[in-house]
Amino acid sequence: MVIGAGALGLCAAAELRLRGRRAAVVDPGGVNASAVAAGMIAPAMECAIDDLSLGAAQVLRRARDLWPAFAEATGVRLYGDLAEWRGGDVAELAARMKTLGFQHQYDAASARLTTHEDAKVDPPQALTALAQGLTVIEARALRASPDGQGWRVETTTGAVRADHLILATGADPALEGLPPEACAAVACIAPIRGQIGLVKERLVDHVVRGPGSYVAPMGEGSVIGATMEAGERSVTPDAARCEAMLAAAWKILAQTPRPLTIDWRAGVRGTAPDGLPMAGRVAPGLHVALGPRRNGWLLGPLVGAVVADATEGRPVAEPTLHPSRFV
Repeated sequence: MVIGAGALGLCAAAELRLRGRRAAVVDPGGVNASAVAAGMIAPAMECAIDDLSLGAAQVLRRARDLWPAFAEATGVRLYGDLAEWRGGDVAELAARMKTLGFQHQYDAASARLTTHEDAKVDPPQALTALAQGLTVIEARALRASPDGQGWRVETTTGAVRADHLILATGADPALEGLPPEACAAVACIAPIRGQIGLVKERLVDHVVRGPGSYVAPMGEGSVIGATMEAGERSVTPDAARCEAMLAAAWKILAQTPRPLTIDWRAGVRGTAPDGLPMAGRVAPGLHVALGPRRNGWLLGPLVGAVVADATEGRPVAEPTLHPSRFV
C-alpha cells in the first residue's frame, strides 16, 4: 500500500504493478504538488542551475535513463529533447554542464545555452496514466500500526491492510502510530512552496529557462514557473511573486508583455536536507519515498524501482538515496 498519489507515490505503485504485484494507493484526492509542476525530466539543466556534485548528477542521469522504458510501459507521454537557457551567467552554466559531462551547445554571442539531454512530461496526463490499473482509495490516512507481518492503516473511509507500507506523503507530518525511525525520516523533510502559471496559449515549442523564470510547453498551452519558497506551506498563489515570474518570462522570451489569461497555482513539495529523495526501508515492511525537492518527476521511476526492490528484499541499488544517511 502506498500513501500519497504524487509523482513518487504513483511511480512506486506503478512499478510494483509492472512487477506483477498488487498495489493500492491511499490519497484524499484533489490537486497535489506533483500536479502543480512543469513535469521537467531535466538532469542537465537542474544539475547546472543548482551546481550539483558529480555524484548527484549521476543519480539524476540514471533516473532520466529509466524514463523511456517506464513511460512506454505506463502510457506516460514523454516528449521534447531540447532545453534552452537564455541570459544571466550562461558561461558559468555551460562550464558546469561540461564538468558534469552533459551534452550542450553554448553560444556566447547570443548568450544562449542548449542541451538535448532533457525532456518533460505533462503532469495531468502522467498522473492519470500512472494510476491506470491501480486500486486508488480516495481517503485520508490517519494512523498506521504494525499488524502481524504487515501494516494496518486507518483512513477516513475505514481500515486497510497490506504486507508493505510505502510513505509518499510529501511534506505532510508523520502519521500517528509510526515507529520512531519512520517519524525521524519524515521529520527530515522540509516544505518548499512552488508557484506556476498555466496559459492556454502556446508561447514556446521547447523549454526555455532564464533568470527568475521558465516557459515550457504544457498540453496545448504553456506553463510559466516557478518559485522555490523554503518553509512556505500556503497553497494560495502570491500575486507579487507571480507577477515577478511573468515579468521575467517576458524578458527571457524577448517579447513585449501582453495580456494573458493565467491560472496561477501553488503547491507544497518536500525536500530532504541534501536535495535528493529518501527512498528505501526504514522498518520491517515500512518504506519511504520522500523529499525529491523539485525533481519529483525526474526521479519518480528511480525512486519507484528502489522502493519496489526494498519490498522484495533485494540489495540496495542506490545507497545515495537510502534513509540511513539521515536516520
